[in-house]
Amino acid sequence: MKAVIKIIALTTLFLSMGLSLSAQDNAVPKKSLWKTLSKITYKKKYDDLMGFKIDVPVFSDKIKKLDGKEVVVKGYIIPVEGYKSHKEFILSAFPYNMCFFCGGAGPETVMEVEAIEGVEYSAEQVLLKGKLQLNDDDINRLMYLLTDAVLVEE
Repeated sequence: MKAVIKIIALTTLFLSMGLSLSAQDNAVPKKSLWKTLSKITYKKKYDDLMGFKIDVPVFSDKIKKLDGKEVVVKGYIIPVEGYKSHKEFILSAFPYNMCFFCGGAGPETVMEVEAIEGVEYSAEQVLLKGKLQLNDDDINRLMYLLTDAVLVEE
């Protein structure tokens, strides 16, 4: 899992395409959360491990205010260890064949999920609630993480 996440994170750092997604949280209107999350910029930073400059996300003040807040997000499960119940997986705004890892979207369209209980794989969208965490310094992780996630029944 960590090797997959590392490859994903490294790829994330080199892409900076902005797209709007569908999601919501308790404090932010439905249409604005992912729109806000997609409006990031990047700065070049030398990485000792890589040996060259990499793109590092720069979060706006609006995005920083969401850090640590509970959010509700709708998306597609991108399994990293087969099609089973997962506590750790990637959530994408787009189906598997159009997601970031297939080259169809930007790095802001996916987030790591750490669920409290296993979430069954589904090819359909799922609705999750959890705490949003921002990442701009660990190249082994995606820039958005959803922790303490639970499946929300629609």
